Amino acid sequence: MDKLIYEREVLADGGKYVCGVDEVGRGPLAGPVVCAAVIMPLDDLIEGVDDSKKLTAKKREKLSELIHKKAIALAICRVEPDIIDKINILQATRLCMKNAIESLAVKPDYVLTDGNMTLDIDIPQKSIIGGDGKSYSIGAASIAAKVYRDNLMKEYSLIYPEYGFSTNMGYGSKAHIEAIKRCGICPIHRLTFTSKWR
Repeated sequence: MDKLIYEREVLADGGKYVCGVDEVGRGPLAGPVVCAAVIMPLDDLIEGVDDSKKLTAKKREKLSELIHKKAIALAICRVEPDIIDKINILQATRLCMKNAIESLAVKPDYVLTDGNMTLDIDIPQKSIIGGDGKSYSIGAASIAAKVYRDNLMKEYSLIYPEYGFSTNMGYGSKAHIEAIKRCGICPIHRLTFTSKWR
């Protein structure tokens, strides 16, 4: 599949900088939602960029390093559990994506987002369902966001070892739910996601 099909449309219309945006962490019971916005050079592609969920952790780490090195502009933002509880996960994701785009050192001509998400930005945009596997730019964003959040959750696992964050990344695994029942919640848990086990 041609993963530059959407980017080429922008270039054909006279645009230069295409930004891919993706999130990770909408579903977990703990930790922030994280979004990456990336403008990649489209004439010097990194081989293997794909939906981060299809890649091994080792491959993601390697690709993330290359993405950070080659990106024209890259920004990663996070929205913490207290804000997720306050405004809900959909609005928190939209806010996170917007913040990431607005944090870029270079303003994009066009924004491609994964999923079905309209953002409150003054830049032309297109949302693509399954975009992290269809667009090179969104795929790069998905890898950057996933690696950042996984590493963050590993750090949290050292502070709150009883929940197994280094392996479940905050998602509701059986062991994680059992730990909540046994120990209660910690400061990075989402109250609106964990109410039935508290």
